[in-house]
Amino acid sequence: MSGDASASVSSSGFCLEGLDDVQDYPWANEGEPSMSWDRYSQLYDVVKTGNEAYRENRWDEAINSYTRANNTRPNDPIILSNRCASYLRFSQFLKSRTASDSEYRPLSGLDPTTLAGLALKDAEKVMHLQNNSVNSYILKANSLILLEKNELAQDVIRSGLQVNPLSNPLLNLEKSITATLGMRSHGRPERSDDFDCTLCLKLLYEPITTPCGHSFCRACLFQSMDRYNRCPLCRTVLFISPRTCAISVTLNNIIEKNFPEEYAERKAENDSLINLGVDLLPLFVMDVILPCEKLALNIFEPRYRLMVRRIMEGNRRMGMAVVDPTTGSIADYACEVEIIECEPLPDGRFYLEVESRRRCRIVRYWDQDGYRVAEVEWIHDICPAEGTRERHELLEMANKAAAFAQRWLRNAQEVAGDRRRAELFKAEGLMPSPQDPERLSFWLTTLTSHRPTEKLDLLQIRDTHERIRRGLLYMKAEEQGCRLQ
Repeated sequence: MSGDASASVSSSGFCLEGLDDVQDYPWANEGEPSMSWDRYSQLYDVVKTGNEAYRENRWDEAINSYTRANNTRPNDPIILSNRCASYLRFSQFLKSRTASDSEYRPLSGLDPTTLAGLALKDAEKVMHLQNNSVNSYILKANSLILLEKNELAQDVIRSGLQVNPLSNPLLNLEKSITATLGMRSHGRPERSDDFDCTLCLKLLYEPITTPCGHSFCRACLFQSMDRYNRCPLCRTVLFISPRTCAISVTLNNIIEKNFPEEYAERKAENDSLINLGVDLLPLFVMDVILPCEKLALNIFEPRYRLMVRRIMEGNRRMGMAVVDPTTGSIADYACEVEIIECEPLPDGRFYLEVESRRRCRIVRYWDQDGYRVAEVEWIHDICPAEGTRERHELLEMANKAAAFAQRWLRNAQEVAGDRRRAELFKAEGLMPSPQDPERLSFWLTTLTSHRPTEKLDLLQIRDTHERIRRGLLYMKAEEQGCRLQ
């Protein structure tokens, strides 16, 4: 494979340094008593053939000769250095070929990047064998630059200059790499309004480009579309949704690469809206829900649609609260629920199935993008210690209550209508173990209907014994009502 080396170098924008020639193999067999004279002579001829091919720019033939020589005498620094130089010159030649050259005279074989990678392996072997040789640093630096690992190449060049501060190839490489890195740093686009979202007026984060050609933050666009299904700028009707619309990867990569610090701030800001922390909950203000309940929700208000999208990108949990009719403000006690099913509907609504987890007391709350976020403290019943008589009595009461509830469920299912029977079957599947009296006590109260004020009262009670007693009373009262009917 022949080619004009000087022309290929200039067209690629990077000059290989220190590779004008290869090393001749010594005509001697000293220090190698294990190799016969005939075999050494054959090795010498193979290396000589490779050197001739290299000097005539037939680098593929040179590589083949040096590989044969390496098979005869592995890990010889001269053979590895010459093969490394051939890999580098061949890689550079292929990089510099024009499209027309490839059309009229196509080549087969390894690509430039693979050749540069093989050169790097040989350079590292030479460096290991001759760590004080400046030639190994030259070879490795050239390999890294061809692989576009300029920062690593700069480190290698600096290490090589410590071995020989007057090495012209390393000094030339240092000038070249410094200029390249300087051009990259100065070549970054200036920070301008072109990279801002016109809705939040901040750097675009997870940008989406609409069919009409405008780009917005993903969250900002869909928050706007919760109210109007149109482009916020040109008012074109948009038929896109969060599930089907992809982020503009190219634009996002440009922003992340050129404005890394501001991008990191935007990412942290977005993450803070999605992952609020263990003691913060977004609030859905509608009704009181007790632990061990399941509920279906139809989310249609724009503020709650935004909240649900953020929750689904985070831990899928929110708080359910109610406005206290006696005070007109949000009640002090609420319950955490987990979204177990989320079905986005074509008109932007969400159909949710939630399951309640644990109760909490709201310490304070505030508005965030139209919905409320609360700081909470988790509350539990005051239970007697393990091994005490009070604990034994509580477990005994829980076992009796569980047995009564199972009989009650069978009787209620026999006389209930289809809808009520389905509710009872669902509740039966959520029955906790009697070994967890607190959850069992809440489950008992979910078997019967209650007014919001009664549910709030049940949330506030911290006496498991009292809640079990009330649950049994509610069940007996409903059973008597059924019999009276």
